[in-house]
Amino acid sequence: MRSLFWRIFASFWLAIALVAGLSVLAGRALNQDSWIINRHPAFQNLAERWVRVYENQGPVAAQMLLEFHKQKFHVDVQVLGENGQPRIRGTFPPRAAAFEARQNDDRRLPWRRLTDDYVSPRTGETYLFIYRIPFPELAAWNQGGSLGLSILAIALIVLTLLSLWLTLSITRPLNRLRGAVHDLGQTAYQQNSLARLAGRRDELGVLARDFNRMGARLQGLIGSQRQLLRDVSHELRSPLARLRVALALAERASGDEREKLWPRLTRECDRLESLISEILVLARLDAEPGATQQVKLDALLEKLREDSSLAAPEQQVQINIDATVTIEAWPDMLERALDNLLRNALRFNPVEKPIEITVDTSEDQVNISVRDHGPGVAEDHLTQLGEPFFRAPDQTAPGYGLGLAIARRAAQRHGGRLDFSNHPDGGFVANLILPRTPER
Repeated sequence: MRSLFWRIFASFWLAIALVAGLSVLAGRALNQDSWIINRHPAFQNLAERWVRVYENQGPVAAQMLLEFHKQKFHVDVQVLGENGQPRIRGTFPPRAAAFEARQNDDRRLPWRRLTDDYVSPRTGETYLFIYRIPFPELAAWNQGGSLGLSILAIALIVLTLLSLWLTLSITRPLNRLRGAVHDLGQTAYQQNSLARLAGRRDELGVLARDFNRMGARLQGLIGSQRQLLRDVSHELRSPLARLRVALALAERASGDEREKLWPRLTRECDRLESLISEILVLARLDAEPGATQQVKLDALLEKLREDSSLAAPEQQVQINIDATVTIEAWPDMLERALDNLLRNALRFNPVEKPIEITVDTSEDQVNISVRDHGPGVAEDHLTQLGEPFFRAPDQTAPGYGLGLAIARRAAQRHGGRLDFSNHPDGGFVANLILPRTPER
């Protein structure tokens, strides 16, 4: 992962390193002899003026020019001819040559030695100019001249470009995230809007991927809640309509006939209460269930078999489990899911054959299979099982289509799944596949 912390750290470190490196390179480049001679005011057109004075007015006037130049700029000048001999005395102090000869290192000298040649346009003769400028004079010119400004300009340009790149690399993804948050608040969020950002391998990419998962979950919850409200409103109309009819008949009935209608009213109220209870159970599965616990499947299945023997004593339940199997789960949620699967099997299983509950385990998951020997479900409707309020068209057993929906939602909350199929030898099979440790 390319950490955003290291990106920021490396950017600032690189900016400082580049500025320092460019400053050194610029200092070296700007400190060359040719650059100083072309830029320093003490050397501007000096060679051209001196050659013109020397050739037109003679050595005395040329010597006076150099004396005046030294008083103004504090720079010593010596001029040699093509034979290497001085043309005039120059302004070098006495014994300067002997002092330079004794110094092994030029950096120990109190002045900077520069050389330049000039060819006379009149005679074609070449003159060699030797300059000695004191280091304090050169340092004062560098501090107040363009050298410092050039280095400062280079530093500002480098820092500006790197800061701009770093700022854009942070603010652009944040702006896309802000837009996605706004779209999510308006229920108009599209997951592909952050696809490019989610491909990054830094903290912003991790945030985008987490936000995509959150957005998908929220959209799924919102969609399921809307669908649940539509289904609930549709399903509640039937018992309410029957209650209204029964009440209307009770109002017009005589005393004896009214007594006969009371059981019908009570039955419709019980059905309505049962439906509302199932709806509440389904809705509560989306709430925070609390901490998980260690659940022993053999004990839980045995308890469900005992409960089923009280509700349907004519039915037999066969449990196939090799040894004690323990998983981490929410006990109430898991018990409700298995109870719904068992009750669904009891509705369709013939009494002469047992309901088979088989537990298969692996290192990371558990498969709980509940099989009945009933008529099964048409292949076209297998994918629709588990949807709230869906019931197969040929189903005649009582129910509201919420039992399998509750079981599937419980499996999803545990990070597992609920699969339905028809057994090759006949009957219906529900496979509840759960991880050893549920996902939060």
